[in-house]
Amino acid sequence: MKKTFSFCMLLLAATLLHAQKANVTWGDEFKLKKGSTDLEVMHTDNTGIYVKESHFALKSYFVIGATMRESATLTKLDKELKEQYSNNFNKELKGREYESFFFLKNKLFLLATDYNRKEKTLTLFAAEIDKSSGELSGDFIEVTSWQKDDKKEDISFKATYNADSTKMVLVSTVEGREKNNYEVRQFDDKMKQIDKPIAITNEFDPKTFVLEDVVYALNGNVVMVGREYEYQEGKKKKAKFLDFKNYNIRIYNNQGKQVNQINTTINAKWLVSTKVMQIPAKELVLAAFYSDEKRGREINGMLVQRINPQTGEVISTSQKDINTSMISTIEDDNGDDDDDESRKERKEREKLEKIQNEEDGFSRYMRFRNFIYTADGGLVVLAEKYNSYTYTTTSYTSGGGTGFSMGRSTTTTYQVYECGDIMMSKIDAAGNIGWLNIAPKQQREVIQTSSSSGPATGISLSFSFFRGGFNWPFYAGYGVLPGNNSLNIVFNDHKKNENVLQLGQKVKKISYFGKSECFAINLNTLTGKYTRSSLFSNRDVPTAMPRLSSVLGKDMYLIGKEDRLLGKTKIAIAQLTIKP
Repeated sequence: MKKTFSFCMLLLAATLLHAQKANVTWGDEFKLKKGSTDLEVMHTDNTGIYVKESHFALKSYFVIGATMRESATLTKLDKELKEQYSNNFNKELKGREYESFFFLKNKLFLLATDYNRKEKTLTLFAAEIDKSSGELSGDFIEVTSWQKDDKKEDISFKATYNADSTKMVLVSTVEGREKNNYEVRQFDDKMKQIDKPIAITNEFDPKTFVLEDVVYALNGNVVMVGREYEYQEGKKKKAKFLDFKNYNIRIYNNQGKQVNQINTTINAKWLVSTKVMQIPAKELVLAAFYSDEKRGREINGMLVQRINPQTGEVISTSQKDINTSMISTIEDDNGDDDDDESRKERKEREKLEKIQNEEDGFSRYMRFRNFIYTADGGLVVLAEKYNSYTYTTTSYTSGGGTGFSMGRSTTTTYQVYECGDIMMSKIDAAGNIGWLNIAPKQQREVIQTSSSSGPATGISLSFSFFRGGFNWPFYAGYGVLPGNNSLNIVFNDHKKNENVLQLGQKVKKISYFGKSECFAINLNTLTGKYTRSSLFSNRDVPTAMPRLSSVLGKDMYLIGKEDRLLGKTKIAIAQLTIKP
């Protein structure tokens, strides 16, 4: 029997919604294995909702150890949120390594690799999946291959999309060579290569250059965003460390020839983070935060450039110092003329005024998340305060009984994700900042990655374009549901933060998401005004993962997960509709 939770049934708090109505319908619960490394609603279309779950599986076992491989399960639900099928394709892979599921036009492919040690060759295969049954509709076909010159080299690749998502783009490199080398290939929906590969090299030392992003422009040009580092003397004698120098952004044509290099230099300023995006049927947009100091603890400005994707010429540049004085004050539109102000409200107002008057910068951990093109030719830019790090703990258990019974130590490693304030800003068609707001939040998610006394997975997290890590965090972060002249930012938060809208208000940190509330910030993209409302409580349903959601039309499809000490993990999918 279908288990459905409507918004009205879940909450008596529907009256908290200010200017919008929300409906949340949860489908049947289904079970998956524990230890997921990736879990998301990866695609929605008229045929259904497609969910991916990845985890580590045993590849080979030895007396002194074992090797692991990544395995993935594809689950499809219909429009009524009922499970249609679930398949992990372990039998079909036949020794090949799972890489990813890839949607292209109306097709779905399973990508897998096979490495030939003797030939030192890595081959990529693809097999189409029948979306109606979840079975392979044919055999694996060879897509392409790469060969190493030396066994110490490492082949890395990433499958992504071209500008209009009608082609698959493969970006690859062979690490361990003297020069940086990249190859860009494009494939149609039959997995046939289009045109010749684009071979790109640069003059940087591979140890001091990290490729951060690749954008495939509408005309076939390739934009490569890299981080350049330089060696600095350490505190100890002969000790050196790599220090971030600047961003290097270049545009190449389909022959691999450099067309232009984007100048992001600002006098006496240092870029902290940047993002390049191809706006559909429009130009390239580059946004960057900068600091007044090389290793500054805060960001003091934002750079926005619109770039011609064909010539690489900068169409417009907008550089704006930003600080807390620019934060818009939320106005109360309830029409209440009562001038009485509570003590709490007065303290919060005075605290915000103090923050605005101090004109401080914002956290250097602010990262660009979304560029949303608006009907008036402007651009809504969303950024989030984000930090990730690891820590290790060691515990010791003494041996019981008498004699020479020895104790045992356990070393456990954790990955921490801290997702904080959301910055919302509007860049008009002329490149000016129309408004800027900060919505406070403090999310902290901790994931155990290994344990020396248990079945350690050996998870290693290093980040670059080719190594993005696992699709974590699960519950922290946010998702976006666009609307007409508005958008909804959906996220989990502490219930006590239901009235928190701007800096100066006290924010309660949320780290146990099973007891959190799922909220939505409804942002008017024209005026910058916004409200906040509670959608549902995660106490009543599997804990929602807004960051890993998928949008189809006016609906957002959320995945919820509930881990249990005994038994398999419970999963459910929700359909979220928000009407103004």
